[in-house]
Amino acid sequence: MPELPEVEITRRGLAAHLTGLTIENVIIRNGRLRWPIPKKLPRLLRGQAIISLKRRAKYLLMDCSSGTLILHLGMSGSLRILPASTPAEKHDHFDLVLSNGTLMRLRDPRRFGAVLWHSGDTNSHPLLASLGPEPLEEEFNPKKSLSPSLAITEHSPPLQKGGEGGFKRRADTKSPSVPLLQRGIACEGTFLESPSGLSEFNARYLYQATRGRSVSIKQCIMDNRIVVGVGNIYANEALFRAGIRPQLAAGKLGLPRCARLVEEIRATLAEAIKLGGSTLRDFVNTSGQPGYFQQHYWVYGRGGEPCRRCGTIIKQIRQGQRSSFYCPICQK
Repeated sequence: MPELPEVEITRRGLAAHLTGLTIENVIIRNGRLRWPIPKKLPRLLRGQAIISLKRRAKYLLMDCSSGTLILHLGMSGSLRILPASTPAEKHDHFDLVLSNGTLMRLRDPRRFGAVLWHSGDTNSHPLLASLGPEPLEEEFNPKKSLSPSLAITEHSPPLQKGGEGGFKRRADTKSPSVPLLQRGIACEGTFLESPSGLSEFNARYLYQATRGRSVSIKQCIMDNRIVVGVGNIYANEALFRAGIRPQLAAGKLGLPRCARLVEEIRATLAEAIKLGGSTLRDFVNTSGQPGYFQQHYWVYGRGGEPCRRCGTIIKQIRQGQRSSFYCPICQK
């Protein structure tokens, strides 16, 4: 499944080809993705200018004249820039035909991706509203100081199909409460808030977010309400680089180890982007080229093999239906 580095690589590749162009046509061959592609999308998008292409977590946000096209690659999706005359193949479900004679094509064999439309503030979209801070983007900086109130919660009713862009909220007083920590509630007296109302991802934020939590640190950093985009591959790799076992209870991490983990999450993701991401099955960039970060894994997928640092055999365990890999000597 494409994770944050692969989505960021896709964004960079697409932005160079899309920004400033006009959408001349929209072709929907199979709208039955994870959520149905809105049938009105061709009418909405024809004639729209593409202003910019941004990323939020693993979502690509195409800012158009009167709204935002929200794209997700799902389990096996890829987006390519091709000549407009390129014949479609079996799993090519969606095209944006562009004013310069090219098209952007979504190929998604497993159909877990998404193509949705939102005319308002993207931070209010049901898929994006409860996401935590970005681990890499520099705009998430401290803005102001307020009194802490970590006990505050709000209800986030579950998603239903329907409404604009394919979603609507269902009123449900029994839905689980979501802490407001990811929205900027204080970390040891400091209110860390970005322009979008999100906390900065730093050591104090992670330290406060993990207090009293018995869930494993790996599962914690893979929770998009805590920090976005740290999928299974990069969680394993960052934890190794930080010297932390994946099964350690999140609440047992002190501030210095939180600082080290934040640093290694950022470094791991940045290195993966530099090397073109990971290609294990399906991922290719917008030019059809695979990534090479998998050649540099310390632990992921290396269960039973010797640790590249100390020679101890890498262990493999199951956590939350995912495989975790760690060195019992290098990680404590």
